[in-house]
Amino acid sequence: MIIDTLFLDAGGVLCHPSWTRVADALVRHGAPATAAALAAAEQRATHELDQASVIDATDDRSRGWLYFNLVLHHAGVAQNAATDAALAELREYHKGENLWEQVEPDVEPALAALRARGLRLVVVSNANGRLRHLFDRLHLTRWFDHLLDSHEWGVEKPDPRLFHLALEQAQADPAHTVHVGDLYHVDVIGARRAGLRDAVLFDLAGLYDRVDCPRVKSFGALVEWVDSTNGNQTLKRVP
Repeated sequence: MIIDTLFLDAGGVLCHPSWTRVADALVRHGAPATAAALAAAEQRATHELDQASVIDATDDRSRGWLYFNLVLHHAGVAQNAATDAALAELREYHKGENLWEQVEPDVEPALAALRARGLRLVVVSNANGRLRHLFDRLHLTRWFDHLLDSHEWGVEKPDPRLFHLALEQAQADPAHTVHVGDLYHVDVIGARRAGLRDAVLFDLAGLYDRVDCPRVKSFGALVEWVDSTNGNQTLKRVP
């Protein structure tokens, strides 16, 4: 069956933390770190966080800051009063602007390619109420038919209700809808519970070799996967 709707996670897929901003805050507070080291640690931290026991015992907000602690650990940055002060500063910035403000160069060309193929694109993200502000600031909003920020709807992945809300908003058929996310126990499990056709794991570092779902390492690979699944068909977009 043809895929006509693609749900995409925001953080970890469409955008990432600004590791330059994070490194600058750490250095300013006396905790030496480089953006390169933090970026290199991101995928290992995500993979370590992505455990059923952790996901079931936390919400998105608490996982977010556990994630930063894991990034610091994998980047070899000792946690102390300096790192605590830097993270507190970053929390305040995140409340207003959203720290996930780094967009990789391949994102927009891939979104353009997916829209050119006639797909309906919908963001389904656990966020802090500032997702739309962030996407407006990053000039990403124009690519999407709908943006669902979990904070605005009062429910977050892996709860299938957020996916059901996205299906309603997009007037999409779950049998023709695929979700793309970076956390197996949040995105894949949540999409399956909601009855979506499939879920694709965005696995940049190739750490999920034992999962039972499709994986891609880049947006280019995602476009290729969609083309392969749809037989290179271009769909007529539904207004």
